[in-house]
Amino acid sequence: MQNLIDLAMLIMLQAVLGFDNLLYISLESKRAPLEKQRSVRMWGIGLAVALRIVLLFLLLKMMNSFQSSWFKIDNEYVHADVNFTAVITLFGGGFIIYTAIKEIIHMVSLEDSHAVAEDKKAGSVAKIVALIVMMNLIFSFDSILSAMAITKVAWVMTVAIIISGILMIVLADKVSAFLQKNRLYEVLGLFILFVVGIYLVSEGGHLAHLEFFGHAVEAMSKTTFYFVIAVMVLVDIVQGRYQKKLMAQRARTSGHKELS
Repeated sequence: MQNLIDLAMLIMLQAVLGFDNLLYISLESKRAPLEKQRSVRMWGIGLAVALRIVLLFLLLKMMNSFQSSWFKIDNEYVHADVNFTAVITLFGGGFIIYTAIKEIIHMVSLEDSHAVAEDKKAGSVAKIVALIVMMNLIFSFDSILSAMAITKVAWVMTVAIIISGILMIVLADKVSAFLQKNRLYEVLGLFILFVVGIYLVSEGGHLAHLEFFGHAVEAMSKTTFYFVIAVMVLVDIVQGRYQKKLMAQRARTSGHKELS
């Protein structure tokens, strides 16, 4: 009975922690040709789930190795005690920040639609799938370590990972379809992704005991992270409704002018 309760808790945990991963998958898959986007998401998530299970057993067997120090930096400017988990988390956060900034710049740059279409066609499906798998594994560290705090039963964690993977495949299609119909929300999604990158970098810096000029890098708490995301979503909703109100007012004003 306890294992079933733990399984239910893990599925809910994976759903909450998987939101940022799901958003990345939905945005990244849009770089593939339209007819291949769904298969990219399925292959990317499917391979990532299989590798996540392998990672789970590796973490169970080699937890001490992942937590042990790789190298140290200690001078008057920087102090760090870096391990494998810190390197992966820092790299993942940095890559997500780079991706978000690149896509935001691409979105606001003055390029014609033909150039954008050509860029999308040039996107390698294999490369996109590989990026989805790689980032999924980076996100996995957080969810697997959290899962291990709830239970140490391997089959419970494995089943939770498989179920969460199936849910991600289903929800990724829905999120991608929503973003396709509501293009303005892509901006919100990219800035959420940017915050995710900052969260991972802060987490990696904390794991590496990173200090600059005697000031330690503190990890952003999950509470702060979700609060920032909630505020961003709320601002976007309010701004969207206010913009519709202004457009309606302009339409009424122009209608009155034509009648007069």
